[in-house]
Amino acid sequence: MITHEVSAEEVLGLFKSAWWAASRDLSGVRAMLERSDVVVALHVDGELAGFARALTDEVYLAIILDVIVAPAYRGTGLGAALMDAIVNHPKVSGARSIELVCQPDLMPFYRRWGFTDRVGHSRLMRRTTDPALLALHP
Repeated sequence: MITHEVSAEEVLGLFKSAWWAASRDLSGVRAMLERSDVVVALHVDGELAGFARALTDEVYLAIILDVIVAPAYRGTGLGAALMDAIVNHPKVSGARSIELVCQPDLMPFYRRWGFTDRVGHSRLMRRTTDPALLALHP
C-alpha cells in the first residue's frame, strides 16, 4: 500500500539498511519528515518496504531524495512503484525539472522515468559534515 503517512521510527529502521543514511537519528528523521514537501511510503503486510521524499517549489524544481527499498524487497518491482508514485505526485510532476542524485549502478533504473546524466555543463557540488559522505572524498 502506498501512503503519505509514515512514522519516523519506521523510516529510521529502513535507513539503517543504507550506507548513506545509517547514521541518521530519530530527531533528525522527525524534522526531515515534517519539512519535506512530499513523502511517499510503501507498506507491505504492515511493514515499511520503501520510502522516498521530495522538496519542491511545484513550478521550476523538484528534488527527489532518500529513495530506498528494504533489502528483502529489492528486485521485486516495489522500487518502480515507489518512483511512479513520487514522480506522478501533483507537487512533483508539475515542476519543470525533477532532479535526483544516485550512485552510477542505479542510473539505468532511473532512466526509465526520463532521468539523464546529460545536464549540460552543470556539476554536482556538495558541502557536508556527513561522515558517510566525507569518507567517499579523500
